[in-house]
Amino acid sequence: MTTTRETDFLVYDRTVGMTVMEGRGFYYPVDTVVGREDRLYVISRSKEETTRGIRVTVCDLESGYHGNFGGYGFDGGQFVWPSCGAVDSQGRFFISDERLHRVTAYDAAGKYLFHWGQEGSGERELDTPSGLAFDSRDNLYVSDTYNNRIQKFTADGQFLVSIGGEGEDAVSLPWGLATDGQDNLYSADFGNDFVKKFSSDGELLGSFGGPGRGDGQFTRPASVAVDGEGYIYVADWGNERVQVLDSDGNFVTKLRGESTLSEWAANFLSINQEEAAARATANLEMEIDYAVDDPHEESSHIEKYFWCPSSVKLDSRGYLYVTETNRHRIQVYRRIR
Repeated sequence: MTTTRETDFLVYDRTVGMTVMEGRGFYYPVDTVVGREDRLYVISRSKEETTRGIRVTVCDLESGYHGNFGGYGFDGGQFVWPSCGAVDSQGRFFISDERLHRVTAYDAAGKYLFHWGQEGSGERELDTPSGLAFDSRDNLYVSDTYNNRIQKFTADGQFLVSIGGEGEDAVSLPWGLATDGQDNLYSADFGNDFVKKFSSDGELLGSFGGPGRGDGQFTRPASVAVDGEGYIYVADWGNERVQVLDSDGNFVTKLRGESTLSEWAANFLSINQEEAAARATANLEMEIDYAVDDPHEESSHIEKYFWCPSSVKLDSRGYLYVTETNRHRIQVYRRIR
């Protein structure tokens, strides 16, 4: 079913995942990272008061399950409030931890390698790091969120440059990051409702969006991805949608969500007949007169819609993965032109 009927740009392909605190599935996922051979690393960070369910689940587009790793804790290889991830050219997986103010590295199988970072506002220090993105030289950009800057490091944590200064160059609560084929950096600035584009040395090249609900406007953008043609995909978190811009920042299309049952969820319902029967009689697209004019209200009642789309990522085939925190799933879309 096509969700972009006006442009025929993207079509819904499938849903991956289901709600589960342990094992196969996700629990309040916040990011999906595409690794080698399009292996997916899905970061679940649970509820703030619940330590169970925090982990990285490894799976693939075909709903294959390849285990999980990590988990709540303060030791090497553990995390307390995981946020975002990235994979380098060696296939190593890196994850940010907002509470421990550090970045942790694992091999492709999830074996702990090392971590670095400490709390602070000085050079090489971090305050609530979130988004991660590698460039072609395996330098790592880190959204130093509460310091309102982006820092660039080597993979082992050696400081290179700080991005985000005063005036137009400023970033506010930067979150998701992405790089393009020219090693330009894109930042989803959660605090100022823009997506900003920088050169590899921190020069501002473009600023797209602005606060609002209109086409090409954002409310608390959480994540950004860029494809080989320069199209920019944005998780417009506060507006409960995903938007696509061209390389100049012009609006192309938007998605609200078209989710169907995932393979994992269908298998669960085939075993749990009572829950399947209850679902079969439920109104999944109810019409409601909402008391509050807020996209969140509609998304929370209509199952197929995005509900807290926190991350957008692209794989080597151009599939778009939209991670939904509140519905514990990933909606997958593919380009048709």
